[in-house]
Amino acid sequence: MTAYRDEDLLPLSGIQHFVFCRRQWALIHLEQQWEENLRTAEGRLLHQRAHDATARERRGDTLILRSLPVVSRSLGLSGQCDVVEFYADPCGVPLQGEEGLWRPCPVEYKRGKPKEHQADELQLCAQAMCLEEMLCCAIPNGALFYGETRRRTAVAFTPELRQTVRDDADEMHQYACRGYTPRARPAKHCNACSLKELCLPRLARRGSVSAYLKQAMEDTL
Repeated sequence: MTAYRDEDLLPLSGIQHFVFCRRQWALIHLEQQWEENLRTAEGRLLHQRAHDATARERRGDTLILRSLPVVSRSLGLSGQCDVVEFYADPCGVPLQGEEGLWRPCPVEYKRGKPKEHQADELQLCAQAMCLEEMLCCAIPNGALFYGETRRRTAVAFTPELRQTVRDDADEMHQYACRGYTPRARPAKHCNACSLKELCLPRLARRGSVSAYLKQAMEDTL
């Protein structure tokens, strides 16, 4: 199994971009390009509220940690969990500074509502896999909180979901190693992308950039 070095770690949050669109992920994480729109601004504010509380909060037998740094050397990913809830459990794991044993459950905050694709579930599962590696425990499930519905959606970390996380992480590292940005593949989701003016997916419908520029020059003559 590959153990990635610090300098080779990729942002865990990139999994969501990668699943939504490989090109979007590369533009953000390889080319360092970013544009904000209403949806990204709303999502950023929701995450700020989730991270804005004190580091530790006790509610009876529940311990709540926010903005918890996580890393997986086997996946080559690092990032933060919005919230990790630890429940007092005799079958749990010890935590520094706390008595007893605790069972972790990651909770990720999202601005909208449940999606047709699995980007949110895969990001949450990656967080759980990082926590498992760090705490030497098993985490069977977590939750997604959606700002639009104001409800939690339970997520089971199935073997299939875990394998998809591994496959996506491996593919992300392959792209990063090559410095490869995939070509645009125009689709309906392009209209919701904050990078559509940087990505220019409409050019892909017209063939190569050189062909587009040639046609534009001819149209002005």
